[in-house]
Amino acid sequence: MSALHEQQIPASGAAGLAGVAARDAAGGRRVRRFSADLSAVGEPALWAFGGALALGIILIAGFLAMIAWNGFSTFWPKPIERVELTSGEVLAGVATRGGPYRPGESTLAQLDDETRAAIAANDGFASRTLYQTANFDLYGDDFRWVSDFEVADITRPEDFFYIERQQWGVFIGRIVSLVVDGEQVEITPDRLSREQRAARQRFTEIRGLERGDIGGINHLIERERLAIRRAEIRLGEDSPEAQAAIAEAQARIAELQAEFQTLQQRVNAIRAEDRTTRITFAEVNGQQVETELSQVVRFFPANALSLPDKIGIYLSRWWEFVSAEPREANTQGGVLPAIFGTVAMTLLMVVFVAPFGVITALYLREYAKQGRVTSIVRISVNNLAGVPSIVYGVFGLGFFAYAMGGTIDQLFYPEALPNPTFGKGGILWASLTLALLTVPVVIVASEEALQAVPRSMREGSLACGASKWQTIRYIVLPKALPGIMTGMILAMARGAGEVAPLMLVGVVKLAPALPVDGFAPFIHLDRSFMHLGFHIFDVGFQSRNSEAGKPMVFVTTVLLLALIITMNATAIYVRNRLKRKYASGEF
Repeated sequence: MSALHEQQIPASGAAGLAGVAARDAAGGRRVRRFSADLSAVGEPALWAFGGALALGIILIAGFLAMIAWNGFSTFWPKPIERVELTSGEVLAGVATRGGPYRPGESTLAQLDDETRAAIAANDGFASRTLYQTANFDLYGDDFRWVSDFEVADITRPEDFFYIERQQWGVFIGRIVSLVVDGEQVEITPDRLSREQRAARQRFTEIRGLERGDIGGINHLIERERLAIRRAEIRLGEDSPEAQAAIAEAQARIAELQAEFQTLQQRVNAIRAEDRTTRITFAEVNGQQVETELSQVVRFFPANALSLPDKIGIYLSRWWEFVSAEPREANTQGGVLPAIFGTVAMTLLMVVFVAPFGVITALYLREYAKQGRVTSIVRISVNNLAGVPSIVYGVFGLGFFAYAMGGTIDQLFYPEALPNPTFGKGGILWASLTLALLTVPVVIVASEEALQAVPRSMREGSLACGASKWQTIRYIVLPKALPGIMTGMILAMARGAGEVAPLMLVGVVKLAPALPVDGFAPFIHLDRSFMHLGFHIFDVGFQSRNSEAGKPMVFVTTVLLLALIITMNATAIYVRNRLKRKYASGEF
């Protein structure tokens, strides 16, 4: 008998089953055991599915843990080590990472027999440490590898400072002198901190005058210049109306230039005062650098910090990161313009993609005649989701920027030509390009949500005398909103992380002005913008020193993930509220 059929055994007879089996065995009869093929009950597939799920969770958790560890530890202050080498050379720096490596033949030839023997005993490997020596203006590099066999002595002097500068990056060394109002003063921690705060206030005041007041005057002067050009084009250069408009604009320009000169004199006065407060640093070998104290962003004795001091520095660095502009080729400072650009572009993309996606799904599901043409449209929409994103970028640059933007410039901004206004990359064209990229996801999700609404609800509404549009508006759409929101969430998650198409249609390394400011029309959709995803690419692969940009890559990735999670969590919260509301029948 090739197979046995299992039978249900009553609970009352379970106790006697063992006795029956024992009697059968005692009587010499053959006992048939109940068995089951594992493949028949799906045990191997169950273990395979569970293992795949566990592996996926482990990989995701490991990736997030690596990003979080490297990102959140970036801003923690680390000690400065003074390293004396066997050659007599001395360097100072912060140990960033280390590991084994295999020295080359030329390096081994310069070592003594004992060191070579130790390396040979270790399978030809030696250990080394990467130090952030900083002082780029003196050394021409920020980092240096030091092998363990090169080190003679390592100490941690308490008078070494880690100094973050506005230009030239970090300086590691001692503070030699402080000059205030042209006179050298005694260096004390309180005096140094007080003078540095005053100097930074002067720096902020100068920056505010240059970018706020002077920048506003330059904007108004440029607007008057364009008004002159517009009058010449529309009214004729020699017409009396044009001459009157030109004279009025020139008078206004003269007034603005007078205001500009007044503000510039104020800026020059503050700069002259700022130059009287200077500080001098000395690196470990005695080379000195002098600069204005206002150029010092932050400084601290790295080897003499208490735990509260470290926490304070850590939090101040995070605040600078999320509230300030980048500096030193984006490898230091903050990413506020990139945060603003990412959020603004994503929200604009949602504004554009939502109506197009939902309207298309409504037509395909509720109005279009189901047939071959409709099937072809659905297949085309699904295929669009698989098109590489860079193709959308090329299309956006050619169609949106050059075709549509160029036409807009010719019709509405002829006075600015040949300088393009909308005929170049900008946040508007970037948002439309990403909307085009993500609209297939929204269409598919919305159509599935509409299809999930029971047909009986449509028929009941129509039977009560409602029109088709009233049925869709008050019955179908409210019930389908949670599913439509799911499509929006997927679109936001993909659009916020895209970089390739943005590189062609508006994203830049450093945006001098945000798309939103105090000048009419206040929202400037023609301007370029910064993006966290492109910032990661730029710092990681385009900076002058990849090691200097590596910490910023991890911390920006943490911020980008947190931003995407926050936006998605908000959308999920709204979706769940809609689901609870309409599940209870409240229309």
